[in-house]
Amino acid sequence: MVKGLEILDFKKQLEAQDTEFPTLEVLNNDGKLVDQALFDDAGISDEDLVNIMQRMIKQYVLNERSTKLAKQGRLGFVAPTRGQEASQSATSYAFNDDDFLMPGYRDIPQMIHKGFPIYKAFLWSRGHQIGNEMGDVKTWFPQIIIGAQFVQAAGIALGMKMRGKKSVAYTYTGDGGSSQGDTYEGMNTAGAYKANAVFFIQNNGFAISTPRNLQSAAPHLASKGWGAGIPSIVVDGMDALACYIAAKKAREWAVSGNGPVLIETLCDRLEPHSMSGDDPLRYRTKEDIEEWYKKDPLIRMRIFLEAKGLWSSDIEEKYIAEINSEIDDAVKQADNVPKQKVSDFIKNTLENPGYIMEEQIKKFEGEGK
Repeated sequence: MVKGLEILDFKKQLEAQDTEFPTLEVLNNDGKLVDQALFDDAGISDEDLVNIMQRMIKQYVLNERSTKLAKQGRLGFVAPTRGQEASQSATSYAFNDDDFLMPGYRDIPQMIHKGFPIYKAFLWSRGHQIGNEMGDVKTWFPQIIIGAQFVQAAGIALGMKMRGKKSVAYTYTGDGGSSQGDTYEGMNTAGAYKANAVFFIQNNGFAISTPRNLQSAAPHLASKGWGAGIPSIVVDGMDALACYIAAKKAREWAVSGNGPVLIETLCDRLEPHSMSGDDPLRYRTKEDIEEWYKKDPLIRMRIFLEAKGLWSSDIEEKYIAEINSEIDDAVKQADNVPKQKVSDFIKNTLENPGYIMEEQIKKFEGEGK
């Protein structure tokens, strides 16, 4: 029995919070396995390893091209993803086509891995309605209201559970999103009803320019999941193998009817928050960024695969050329879509527009707008 004096030792409780969430690691910065037993238990095939690497390379190239297109004024809102390849692409490999993705605005790569066409992603960036048409791909459009996707994911996950579906809803937000009420409300609902959900908090160090240590006094953001009564873990978000294994285990747990899991991935946003005028050197140092580059998930995975004879510079160059060609086609396809008119925006607002909106539609159509 715990004695009263021990329960009332607040200092001891604070110190304990720091040690309750050890970081899951499988591949170190040098591309060497640091947890052979976990790797063997995961049963990852060579094909899986190559597929994970390909996803991360695709994300890398898409990020490079998207930032260039944004600088040219050919895209609208773009949130760079450099540094988060493992946290996004490797985790998403753990999910199936029937699982439902609720992305945040930085989670375009996961949507594309799921089958969302790149040209539609470009149209979403431009604010075009077609960028919000998902077709048969089980994803919703990227959420701009940070954290709101956690509530929506909880609802979808609960629906899956009630229908006996062997699938899950999975969603991502950042460390900034974890400070929003919606994030906790979503986890709490999913926890209370043991819904089929997997939640990710991508702790990339900054909520726009606000550093992580000002977001929360909690040593680990994963601890917020405990408040909702759900299993919560911390993962090295620059380690593709740890990210994939953690996501796979979480999915297996959730789809078996045990309820949701929260995964905090420790990663870094190596580039600006968005291409809309952010300058990261106004709130962090060049030296800090360089330190994070030493943990680059692409380099780790490349070294590991090359040692196994599964990857080479020739293979990578050929694959990058294929992706660039795919992106070239997507740019042309997006450019050929007719531009939206003002009247289209009003038409798309409500299924049954009121008489004032009808008048506005008629007016703008009469002006050819």
